[in-house]
Amino acid sequence: MPELPEMENYKLLLNQRLVGHLITDVQVEREKSINVPVSQFRNEVIGTSIQRVERRAKHLLFHLSNARILLLHLMLGGIMFYGSKEDKPDRTVQVTMSFHDMNLFFIGLRLGYLHLYSPDEADRFLQKLGPEPTDRSFTAERFASLLHKQSRTLKATLPDQAVMAGIGNCYSDEICFEAGLLPSRKCDRLSVEESARLYDSMQHVLSEATRYGGYMDMPLYAGDELTGGYDSRCKVYDREGEPCVRCGHPIERRDVSSKKSFCCTHCQH
Repeated sequence: MPELPEMENYKLLLNQRLVGHLITDVQVEREKSINVPVSQFRNEVIGTSIQRVERRAKHLLFHLSNARILLLHLMLGGIMFYGSKEDKPDRTVQVTMSFHDMNLFFIGLRLGYLHLYSPDEADRFLQKLGPEPTDRSFTAERFASLLHKQSRTLKATLPDQAVMAGIGNCYSDEICFEAGLLPSRKCDRLSVEESARLYDSMQHVLSEATRYGGYMDMPLYAGDELTGGYDSRCKVYDREGEPCVRCGHPIERRDVSSKKSFCCTHCQH
């Protein structure tokens, strides 16, 4: 599932390609992927232009020139592709947004969605989310305060969108590894030093993952050499059996809090 770095990467690349462009057509192949009747969706979107693309947690918000917002969550299996119909991947498309001869294809939205909202409706929908972990106002002290209120494991807490917004299975494991802490550690039992180390690791991992385009290897457009660049840099996620880059011991998969998790039991404590 795309997490904060993947959606931040999409945001940056789509702002470069879509801002100011007129939406000339919209095709909806799966009505359950949207939240209003297809006719209303088309009427309110076609003929507008995209003013900007923002990210909140794992969501993208496409701000339209008529003050409406398209709110996207790709969920598990969802991806996007921008290009011509000839370049489109051989995958089932649920929604297509056209800009003359170029298109933004929303693919794999079986669990994901593209909802049409007013700004107030979008704000209410997103109110349940916790703070952004990379926001400047989210300090190490605030992070520690949130953690120490949690009696659950790091693996259960870090991906909890009501606690912090944007981290999922992949980066929770990578952050724990960077900090030298097992995902099974209880949050309220971390020392002051461990909380500070975890915070620094979170900032470093999320920043580096965004800089390298996240871990999902499906390019956003033909010739995209950025998206997915972090996949080869993951140190533990989906690396079961591979030697730890820090100590050489095999990476193990250990399900924690009903979530698959990867770690080095030798150098994470």
